[in-house]
Amino acid sequence: MLLAQLHRGEAEAIALAAERRADITLIDEQEGRALAAQAGQTVTGVIGVLLRAKLSGAIPAMKPEIEALRSKARFFLSASLEKSVLESAGEA
Repeated sequence: MLLAQLHRGEAEAIALAAERRADITLIDEQEGRALAAQAGQTVTGVIGVLLRAKLSGAIPAMKPEIEALRSKARFFLSASLEKSVLESAGEA
């Protein structure tokens, strides 16, 4: 069912999280996040992981990590979301 609506990687992430009864499902695509949430899974994405890392002191800053995601992985992040997470991280 998931493969009919999502790319294979997203479908596998949701299925594995359900199978393992994971506390959090890591997925970035909107469609995948919506389906995971419908399935009762708690969802976060790469930006959420980076924010946790920054707040815990595991990384010194989020902005360089976001820039690396954009340049190396062609990661898309809206300007409004970037502003919001950088404010939450104390970097705005």
